[in-house]
Amino acid sequence: MGKKLLLVGLALLLMLSLAACSSNEPSEVPGGAGETPEEATGNEIPTVVEGKLTVGFDQNFPPMGFVGDDGEFTGFDLDLAAEVAGRLGLELVLQPIAWDAKDMELSSKNIDCIWNGFTINGREDDYTWTVPYMSNKQVFVVKADSDITSFADLAGKTVVVQADSSAEAALADRQDLVDTFGDYIKAADYLSALMDLESGAVDAVAMDETVANYQIESREKDFVVLEESLAAEDYGVGFLLGNEALRDIVQTTLEEMAADGTMAEISEKWFGKDITTIGK
Repeated sequence: MGKKLLLVGLALLLMLSLAACSSNEPSEVPGGAGETPEEATGNEIPTVVEGKLTVGFDQNFPPMGFVGDDGEFTGFDLDLAAEVAGRLGLELVLQPIAWDAKDMELSSKNIDCIWNGFTINGREDDYTWTVPYMSNKQVFVVKADSDITSFADLAGKTVVVQADSSAEAALADRQDLVDTFGDYIKAADYLSALMDLESGAVDAVAMDETVANYQIESREKDFVVLEESLAAEDYGVGFLLGNEALRDIVQTTLEEMAADGTMAEISEKWFGKDITTIGK
């Protein structure tokens, strides 16, 4: 009888000990103090691959997303994406895509979003967007010693644009201007287009002003941007149409980054000043 009472007593002590352990606060895990493992790894966030944020981008679009001198992917937009992923406890997966295949990449759920100097204007109903985080223009870039100083001077010249780009869309609305070109070429990416400009194979490149200025200022390219612009526009993060759940989470995080100054810091790193627009 004494042995039975001893065993019952030990069992009660064990149960009390387990109950005390289960009432403790969640232990700290990578990703934030006091977060549960699910919160820290982003397992409850609706991404195409659990715990990962897969970003589709054009790897030839500096300074937004490109291959750095060290062979690693880098860029302003990729830094923003990395900060968002880190705050959400998600692993960032950078997925280079062919720009003219971006819709297929989204619809087949190979990526969560397109984040790479992605123009909202004219595409408002094609994707689910964050609010704009940066303004941009579509412009013409020519060599510094070129005799081209205005749209009128493009008559008879060879002009190149990236296929399926915002510049191409802007020129589609200016067929009167396109009709004056001597030749109108579509390139796979802007880096090859700018190389053709540098070599003299083409006379002008229609492209994003943000990218053009980076090439001129940071890469010390001997180019100039014409004062006349084709179109004003805004950059946003694009999600598959109807994917408000993930968009809202990313949007909230971007707003937090704008409020605490992190977005401005990333902009200053790449552009020397804050040119972002959220909360402005």
